[in-house]
Amino acid sequence: MTQFDPVAALKAQFGDDIPHVDEFRGELTVVVEAQKIVDVATFCRDELDYEYLADIAGVDYFPDHPRLALNYHLLSLEHNHRLRLKVYWDDGEEPVPSVTGVWPSANWEEREAYDMFGIEIKNHPDLRRILMPPEWEGFPQRKDYPLGYETIQFSFNVDEVNEHKPYAKK
Repeated sequence: MTQFDPVAALKAQFGDDIPHVDEFRGELTVVVEAQKIVDVATFCRDELDYEYLADIAGVDYFPDHPRLALNYHLLSLEHNHRLRLKVYWDDGEEPVPSVTGVWPSANWEEREAYDMFGIEIKNHPDLRRILMPPEWEGFPQRKDYPLGYETIQFSFNVDEVNEHKPYAKK
């Protein structure tokens, strides 16, 4: 029986488009050049049996550049292996290609990354806000997004908090 080695297969197929691989506590992360994500995802699905896209998670590394990343969490049911593909992106760069053609379930998760982080996705079938209203400005999950503070109500400050609440006038 041969040992299942997705990193060797990916490096053999894509070479310099895989600039970095990291293994930490049994979790394998493969960094992929953003414009090659569809090719790598298709290869992972068709050749390496990563048939299940479990999640796409956005990350903000502010103040570092590139600032944003998309993490694609894949699962191979046949080999019982997990793999994370990571794509870095920054404002002003070419949008990240959509993987909805590889895994249709990526539709909503890519929309969430766009809505919460502002990561632009090209060739997406329906790229629009999913959690925030269409007219909302900014991206709430970015680390530099302003926080809207509201005083928490406790038993000792009920009157103070109630003074600032917009209750209907009688």
